[in-house]
Amino acid sequence: MAEAAGAAPRRFDILVLNQISANGLKRLPSERYTTGKDVARPDAVLVRSADMHALALPDSVQAIARAGAGTNNIPIPAMSARGVPVFNAPGANANAVKELVLTGMLLAARNIAPALRFVSSLDAAMPDMDKAVEDGKKNFAGYELAGHTLGIVGLGKVGCLVADAAIKLGMNVLGYDPDITVDAAWSLPAQVKKAASVAEVLKNADFVTLHVPLVAATRDLVNADNLKLMRPAAVLLNFSREGVVSESAVLAALSAKKLGWYVCDFPGAAINGHAQVIALPHLGASTREAEENCAIMVADQLRDYLEHGNIANAVNFPAVSMARESAYRVAIANANVPNMLGQISTAMAEAGLNIHNMVNKSRGDMAYTLVDVESPVSEAVLDSIRAIQGVLAVRYLPDSVQ
Repeated sequence: MAEAAGAAPRRFDILVLNQISANGLKRLPSERYTTGKDVARPDAVLVRSADMHALALPDSVQAIARAGAGTNNIPIPAMSARGVPVFNAPGANANAVKELVLTGMLLAARNIAPALRFVSSLDAAMPDMDKAVEDGKKNFAGYELAGHTLGIVGLGKVGCLVADAAIKLGMNVLGYDPDITVDAAWSLPAQVKKAASVAEVLKNADFVTLHVPLVAATRDLVNADNLKLMRPAAVLLNFSREGVVSESAVLAALSAKKLGWYVCDFPGAAINGHAQVIALPHLGASTREAEENCAIMVADQLRDYLEHGNIANAVNFPAVSMARESAYRVAIANANVPNMLGQISTAMAEAGLNIHNMVNKSRGDMAYTLVDVESPVSEAVLDSIRAIQGVLAVRYLPDSVQ
C-alpha cells in the first residue's frame, strides 16, 4: 500500500557494509532509520571499500551511497538497469588526498624512505653511532620542491587543491584536464599553465601527479610509451587508482633509470619492496576528517533521496532537485527515450490527477522525473506507470508530515 500524507513516516532500513563515521550515521535519525550490518531487505546500502560486485542485492534496494569518491567497487551498470542511483562524495576527502600528495613529493625529493631504512639498520648500542649517522647522511641528500615543476593530470577538486598548495611552496604548475568543469576552472589558480596533452605534462614536469577516475579511457594512462617522455629523475605520483598506471612499465622505467621514483597508494605485489617505489596502504582518504566528511555528505544525499526523491552527486543519474509544493510526489527513473514524459503525464491525467509541478532531466541513457500532484496517488496508477516500456523504477513519496 502507498503511504498516505499525514500518516506515520515510513521507516527505512540501511545496510552498512563498512565502518561508517558515527557522525555520518547520526544524519539518519533513529526514529525513521535503522542502520546495521545484518539487514535482510535493505532500502539502501552505505559502503566504503567493500566489493559489491559479487553481492546479491535484493530488489528492495533503492539506492547505494559510497562514502568516498571512487565507485569501482560497485556494479554501476547493473544498478542503472534497475533504476538505482549510486551516490558518492566528490571533494569530501580532497584535502586529505592533497596533503598525502605533498607528503609523497617530499618523501621522494628528500629520500626519506631510504634514509629511514638506513637509520633503522643502525645498532643503537654501537659506540660510534653518531659518526655512522654523519658518514651515512651524505647518501640521502635531496632537493627542495621550490623552483621545480609539478604536472597535474586531472583538475578536479583534488587537482585544484594540489595546484594551489604547490604554488604556495614555490613550484611551477602545469595542468591538463580535457573535461574540466566550470566549478573546477573557477577554483584553479591563475598561475597554472595549461597543457594540451598528457604527453606534454609528462615531458615537462619534475613531478607528475594523477587525479583521474579509472575508466576505459584512463586505464594505463601512463604506460611504456609515454613514460619514455619523462625526465630521468622525475617522480610519478599515483593517488588516483591503481589501473591508471602500468606497473610493468613503471618497473621497466625505474630499472632503466628513466624514472626517479614511483609514489603510490596501491602496494601491489609487482611493485612492493622495490627500492625506488614508495607504496602506501591506500591512505588517501584515511583521516578522521575525511571519513567524517564523506559519511555526512552521502548520508545527507541518501536521506534527501529516500524521503524526497532529490538527487545530488549520483554517478549514474542526473542531478535533480525540486522543492516540495505538494504533499504527493512520484519519482520515476526511466530510459532516456522519446515520449516518456507524455506517457507518464497521460497515465496521471487518466486517473484524474492534476500535476502541480514537474522536473525531468537526463544523463546519457538515464532519465529521472519528479512529479508533484495535488491529490493522493493510488497503487493502480503507480502500476500503470511501472508498466510503461522503459520505466525502470517508480517510487511514491508522500510527505507524511503534512
